[in-house]
Amino acid sequence: MADEIIVTNNLDESAFPLTEGCRLPVRMRNLEETTLLAEILSIKDTTNGESLYYVHYIDFNKRLDEWVGKDRLDLTRVQQPKKEVKTPLKEIKNGSRPCSPEREIIIKEEPIQLLQNGNAPPKKSTAGRKRKFPGTPEDLNASISKDTDSKDASPSPRTTGSLVAHHDDLITRMKNIEMIELGGHMIKPWYFSPYPQELVSLSCIYLCEFCLKYMKSRVCLKRHMAKCNLRHPPGNEIYRKSSISFFEIDGRKNKVYAQNLCLLAKCFLDHKTLYYDTDPFLFYVMTEVDNSGFHIVGYFSKEKESTEDYNVACILTLPPYQRKGYGKMLIEFSYELSKFEGKTGSPEKPLSDLGLLSYRSYWAETILEILVNVKPTETGERPQITIQEISEQTSIKKEDVISTLSYLNLIYYYKGQYIITLTKEVLLAYERAVAKRTIRIEAQSLHWTPKDWSKRGKW
Repeated sequence: MADEIIVTNNLDESAFPLTEGCRLPVRMRNLEETTLLAEILSIKDTTNGESLYYVHYIDFNKRLDEWVGKDRLDLTRVQQPKKEVKTPLKEIKNGSRPCSPEREIIIKEEPIQLLQNGNAPPKKSTAGRKRKFPGTPEDLNASISKDTDSKDASPSPRTTGSLVAHHDDLITRMKNIEMIELGGHMIKPWYFSPYPQELVSLSCIYLCEFCLKYMKSRVCLKRHMAKCNLRHPPGNEIYRKSSISFFEIDGRKNKVYAQNLCLLAKCFLDHKTLYYDTDPFLFYVMTEVDNSGFHIVGYFSKEKESTEDYNVACILTLPPYQRKGYGKMLIEFSYELSKFEGKTGSPEKPLSDLGLLSYRSYWAETILEILVNVKPTETGERPQITIQEISEQTSIKKEDVISTLSYLNLIYYYKGQYIITLTKEVLLAYERAVAKRTIRIEAQSLHWTPKDWSKRGKW
């Protein structure tokens, strides 16, 4: 059923009272001439008698959601909420509701020929036909970033690094924290986080940047800092290179810190809800070191035992440190741990929009670095490599290797062989990306021994 649209030139709200679920154009902050269709999620009255509306911009990320006044609403075009139409059970049984099964990708373990400098494979012949690798980029990307709000999603999501995937409800759809002070940074949260209600009502929550304890005022924070003896995350420092350090934190041994870390992370991770049992997880916190201590930059968590070979559960670079290459450094560190373990790994799905962009970029650069350096076995022969060899050298799971090559439109099937064509454009883009990536993980600076958690009882 189409939305009921009311068009009027009368700006008197009483003629068509705005309710939760209404959709209408809203002028975005800092964009005077731009209005976008938004849905009203909540309405509240201020002390001066005016109303504020919490809106979600349709087809935009929820971190842009905000409270707006009536002056930013276009009341001349209001869409009333849809009326729910129940589908008869008989129609569902008869197959009126289409299903969307995930597509399987079959890989032949045959060598892949590399054609560099844009050389195309031989022209078509009756003996073979050139086609793209099975599975379109859209199909493969959907398998990477499948939405937890899908109708086919599992009703009982699994644990992900002390955060679990959740289905939207009115409470978690709305930001509940106005501002967070962490170290020298004032950070505006993007999403809902279940901090205690008495703190949520305040204009700012103050965090100790070393133990992540939350407080209601700067006075309380100063009093705490005078007594807090931590100047780095609890746990073992397993990596140090220049001013960058990584600490490994056991979710069982340092439960309070792990829970506080998850509360902070939830402010910037969507489709997650806190899961307070942190025992089955390890947390790897990245820090910048100066004379005052080790300042948290970001982190990722992973299960101590993952039956599906996930090497990352949740991953986050805090907003003040984004766009500096730290996100890829966190990803690279997770794969370096996988190399030490002798395994291939993959992040848990779904990834956030920013997480997906970071992983795609890291996968593309890492795989292209392997392909560019592949040498032919004999003079005059084309370089050859298998998907398995790429996976083993990078510790990236085969499915992620395939999806990346397909997303870049590099892999084709011709006469029974998979062929990768490295065009000049791809090589130039790779060189530019490598030039920008000034900070890398150095394996010799990692001092870490993998543990076999399956033999350690209850950890």
